[in-house]
Amino acid sequence: MAASLLRWIARTHLDGGTIEVAGEIAETALAVSQLAGDLAGEAHANNLLGLIERERGDLERAESLHSLARDLARAADLPPVVAMAETNLGIVANIRGEYRTALKRYRASLAVHRTLGTNPSLPHALNNLAMLFTDLRRWRAADRAFAEALRVCDELGDAAGRAKIEGNRIEVLIAQKRWAEARMACTRARRLAVSTGETATLAEVSKHLGVIARETGDWGAAARNLGRAARIADERGDLLLGAETAREQARLHWTRHQHRETLQALNRAHGLFSRLQARRDLAEVDGQLGELESTFVNIVAAWGQSIESADHYTRGHCERVASYACALATAAGLDPDVLLWFRMGALLHDVGKIVVPPEILNKPGKLTPDERAVIERHPDAGVELIGDIEFPWDIRPMVRHHHEAWDGSGYPAGLAGDSIPLPARILCVADVYDALASDRPYRRGFPHERTLSIMAAEAGTRLDPRLFELFTRLELPVAAQQMAA
Repeated sequence: MAASLLRWIARTHLDGGTIEVAGEIAETALAVSQLAGDLAGEAHANNLLGLIERERGDLERAESLHSLARDLARAADLPPVVAMAETNLGIVANIRGEYRTALKRYRASLAVHRTLGTNPSLPHALNNLAMLFTDLRRWRAADRAFAEALRVCDELGDAAGRAKIEGNRIEVLIAQKRWAEARMACTRARRLAVSTGETATLAEVSKHLGVIARETGDWGAAARNLGRAARIADERGDLLLGAETAREQARLHWTRHQHRETLQALNRAHGLFSRLQARRDLAEVDGQLGELESTFVNIVAAWGQSIESADHYTRGHCERVASYACALATAAGLDPDVLLWFRMGALLHDVGKIVVPPEILNKPGKLTPDERAVIERHPDAGVELIGDIEFPWDIRPMVRHHHEAWDGSGYPAGLAGDSIPLPARILCVADVYDALASDRPYRRGFPHERTLSIMAAEAGTRLDPRLFELFTRLELPVAAQQMAA
């Protein structure tokens, strides 16, 4: 009884996120069971310790503990614990992407559950199997497993379990673009969630309805449903749901060509997924973050291209400058962890040109003082445009100060020397190189060596001399060599 109570207390701490306390109490529960010679208690405790190690991210240790729990449960003739341990071994394999092993484990768990007859754990075992089939895009197998899980829930009178499983099944229907069936499933799941008070399922259904509406062109309904899901996730403190919903909102904004709003939603998703990683709630968050960061780059690049579309003479400028700047930043020792965000700053450095009339951007002759003043407002305009997008690394100094000069003669703030932020100084070198090496309204681009010769005259006045010297020793990306040729 003491060991059982300790396990319940440990599980409560685990669910509450106090993982270290949960681990200490679970170890105490294990010791009590070992002293009492209680194999069943040892099996339960080891299974719980495996869950704790999975939350910590130590999958190898988790696998070892779940295997030990299964073996102890077999020795103690405890089929329910055997099934539970097999399920947890399947989850570990699934997280690793070892789908064949996961399938084997889930089926072993299900086989044990079937020997026990209709029991409360059976629909959840079937749900795990169905979700794996969904990942494998084995739609018919997923449908069959979900259907059986729902039938067992009905036999048990488990309305809350049915609501959760119905909500999970919607993902299969969405993946297959079975929109009408997906809407009907949402209606059923929502009705069940309301009757059982399952707010988590209610939020999931709202998220699914938002995706369905977005994919079928009803953008207003998509925004309303995704907004509702985001509010419920926030109220519940459900980081995973909040992150997934923000990602779906970003996709909605992207569909509507709302680049700024897309980045804001992606930023929320990135922040929430990062917090999940810190809490170790999901071991697969690394993959989610990698996908988000790639999406960030793609959207920033697309926004940069839309900016350049107004300027006939700078097509590809942002991409080239970003490549040169990243090469120089690496040589200058910039922290590799921020290089992704540095690249985004380089891609967006001219975002403020949106406010510059095309006739000034594309003027083939010399600019008047008034026209020059309009051009020189674009760094501050760029900072205003991205001001409410909190990137994981601050790119605003790059956007605002990339036209500052080493001797203080630049704009908009007239900063000089080391008072100019290092990322902006790096960007300035790359920006000047591309401006000289590419075609302009009033001249053809200069060859590579001639470009470096012109820049050498500006080292110590316009350009940071140390950074320029580093730049001359770089092997520039292929695009620069082709352009110079």
